[in-house]
Amino acid sequence: MSKIGNAARSISRLDELARRDTWLNRVHPLSKLLVTLLYLVLVVSWKPRQLTGVLGMAVYPFVLFEIGDLSFGKALYRLKIVLPVVCLVGILNPFFDREPVLTVFGVTVTGGVLTMLSLMAKGVLTVLSTYLLIATTTVESICSALSMLHLPGIIVTEFLLICRYVSVLLGEADRMWQAYSLRSPGQRGVAHGAWGSMLGQLLLRSMDRAKALYQSMCMRGFGEDRPFAYGRGLTGRDVLYLVLFAAALITLRIFPVLELVGKLFS
Repeated sequence: MSKIGNAARSISRLDELARRDTWLNRVHPLSKLLVTLLYLVLVVSWKPRQLTGVLGMAVYPFVLFEIGDLSFGKALYRLKIVLPVVCLVGILNPFFDREPVLTVFGVTVTGGVLTMLSLMAKGVLTVLSTYLLIATTTVESICSALSMLHLPGIIVTEFLLICRYVSVLLGEADRMWQAYSLRSPGQRGVAHGAWGSMLGQLLLRSMDRAKALYQSMCMRGFGEDRPFAYGRGLTGRDVLYLVLFAAALITLRIFPVLELVGKLFS
């Protein structure tokens, strides 16, 4: 199985997760979107050297992994390309900020190291929270929540079509790669002379498939001026979810959990 095929199947499996009938999946998408946006703002609001405060915010994704019946290991595997890139942010900080800040077991920790670890933790937590939203909410539901926030319809439509056409592009690329591999057995990669023709064919085939897909969507009532509807409004359970998680996140931001626990044991 090619890497392109694996990417296409990963998107398909993620969509299947979002369509499960679990308690977290049934929560209104607007509540989950607002909680996720609040979490992102609170995580990045910590100062660069406040590593313990950032790590305390990890309570939220771990709780959602549990109540959403999601595998933390599979999430890390699916994000194996994104997470290393995120962790590269601030990797040069230890070379620029060499001011000693504290000593841990006889090892001096500089401000650059704290800043680097803090940026890495922020990146990992924000990516995990976004993954949790996508894994428990379909793209259509997210678009309906964005519409309820009065985001311009053209932006919401573009977001939906991009998410849908990425799978079409990957599917066509996978079929072309399989056909090329059958015609060139034993060859590693695509020959330089075939790059132009394959990219051109990929563009034309993807446009044809995307056009057919868009026409089928329009026949089912889709249109740029048609509002995205979720099917039901906010219920008391959805409002309770929003209020409880918002209060919990704000509490984690105001009272650093790890620092309080450390003071308790010390």
